[in-house]
Amino acid sequence: MCGIVAAVAQRNVQGILLEGLKRLEYRGYDSAGMTVLSSGALTRHRALGKVAALEERLANEALPGHCGIAHTRWATHGKPSEANAHPHHSRDSVAVVHNGIIENYEQIKEMLQGSGYTFTSDTDTEVIAHLLADKLTTGKTLFEATQEIVSGLGGAYALGVMSTHEPNVVVGARQGSPLVVGVGIDEAFLASDPLALLQVTDRFIYLEEGDLVELREHGVIRIVDRQGNVVERPVHTFEHGDGAASKGEYRHYMLKEIFEQPKVIEAALEGRMSASSVLVESFGPDAQALFQKTRQVHIIACGTSYHAGLVARYWLERYAGVPVQVEVASEYRYRHPVVPEGTLFVTLSQSGETADTLAALRFAKTLGYVGTLAICNVPGSSLVRESDMSLMTRAGPEIGVASTKAFTTQLIALLLLTLSVSKAKGQPEQPEILAGLQALPSLCQQVLGLDAQIEALSQAFAEKHHALFLGRGAHYPIALEGALKLKEISYIHAEAYPAGELKHGPLALVDSEMPVISVAPNDELLEKLKSNLQEVRARGGQLFVFADRKVGISAQEDIRVLELPEVHEALAPLLYTLPLQLLSYHVAVLKGTDVDQPRNLAKSVTVE
Repeated sequence: MCGIVAAVAQRNVQGILLEGLKRLEYRGYDSAGMTVLSSGALTRHRALGKVAALEERLANEALPGHCGIAHTRWATHGKPSEANAHPHHSRDSVAVVHNGIIENYEQIKEMLQGSGYTFTSDTDTEVIAHLLADKLTTGKTLFEATQEIVSGLGGAYALGVMSTHEPNVVVGARQGSPLVVGVGIDEAFLASDPLALLQVTDRFIYLEEGDLVELREHGVIRIVDRQGNVVERPVHTFEHGDGAASKGEYRHYMLKEIFEQPKVIEAALEGRMSASSVLVESFGPDAQALFQKTRQVHIIACGTSYHAGLVARYWLERYAGVPVQVEVASEYRYRHPVVPEGTLFVTLSQSGETADTLAALRFAKTLGYVGTLAICNVPGSSLVRESDMSLMTRAGPEIGVASTKAFTTQLIALLLLTLSVSKAKGQPEQPEILAGLQALPSLCQQVLGLDAQIEALSQAFAEKHHALFLGRGAHYPIALEGALKLKEISYIHAEAYPAGELKHGPLALVDSEMPVISVAPNDELLEKLKSNLQEVRARGGQLFVFADRKVGISAQEDIRVLELPEVHEALAPLLYTLPLQLLSYHVAVLKGTDVDQPRNLAKSVTVE
């Protein structure tokens, strides 16, 4: 969601901060701002809307200095406005940027108002600035003041703070929201995402829960844990080059990431299987023993990741013979779940910082699960660090808010999990699935070669306001994902149903103005699906069918068919995802929406 960038350097930091904000635009935001310490004073610019608006102000009135903080905001408390944009100041001596939510801000605000502090915004963040200003009047250092006030903050936060009391010092704090330190040469940086800093460093320290960090001149970095102990955190080299965060030859990040899927699927499989066997040890040295004890699996996720979990339920029950429960993290964490003996807890998250999923993991640790497994794209994330085992999806940076390659690599990881649990339990290997996995990148490339045909299909959606997606079996979650993509980036209202449910309500929606999109792989439910499609035709619906070329569904006046290559039925959900992603993309381009940064949405949801 919101983005933080901060720097203490030997050079002017305005350009570093601005470039960092541009690299964080993919996360979703409604305003941007920057404060730099210049000639002993805090100078600030804020702007509603895109970072470009802030850049225009900086072009007219620069903010030179060697120490600064900057932010992109996604509104939670207080509507989008310049007054509510970060950084927030207090008495011209303290500046604060904040990601997260301070749940007890109203009580703190009332106390501060009683002490004479005036509030100029509707945000929860402003209380932090005033609390710090108040503590600094007692002679404390900025680090000491931050350390003292965070103990009274309820909720989640990542903070970057600076003060005129200590020029060329930035203090950061992390509780429930991600924060990384960029390690430079005689320079130090702070950000909510390493992508923000790849123009200045590829070396990062991932702060842990409760950590406070102090950045000083000449690259001095000091980290203190929640107990107040000075600690050393490992420095990680970022695995992806700076170019991974650029669009290259593509018009949008989303399109680039769709076309990267053959490559990232190869990466997700590399070293984790041979031609004849899956390597259970890919999940960790204790995976074999843990999977042998696994009698049931609970999968917890949000959004697109939840749909991946729904597909995995079909795989795990069919090929590994274990019952599976899949839940939305925000619902699971507020239930009183019953955990059968031998249940494995699996979380899915692209960022590894999704607030509800992370909270669900922490809750699950109190419930007696046999173990916890995180499937994630970010190695240093909280979810990975706090789980017993983890498997990286290796999707690389995903900038587009609507997830594409992160979804397909999650599916790869979940299929590897299925095969590993099956193998650990002594069941026969699945050579046809293993062979299919090896061939999958090539098949995906073939499907992406149908892009021009899918773009032509998208023309039929240009004036539509609703769409219905249908699937059966493991393809019902793929229909859900297709509907989610269409609504996310084109703003067309889309719903998905199991095709067998048509007569139980959705059929009432079908008419000539309701396009119906279906996936039709060559599996055991094909004939039943064909019957469901005839129900749509009989009501005058316009069908768009993505079908295996051998299933015998032919194009007619009211049926448009796109033929896909033959694939093993276990792998069909992966392959059939791609044309739905491309369809959504081309419809959104026709509609003229913001494909990479759809309205009201954020890439990494780090608050409830």
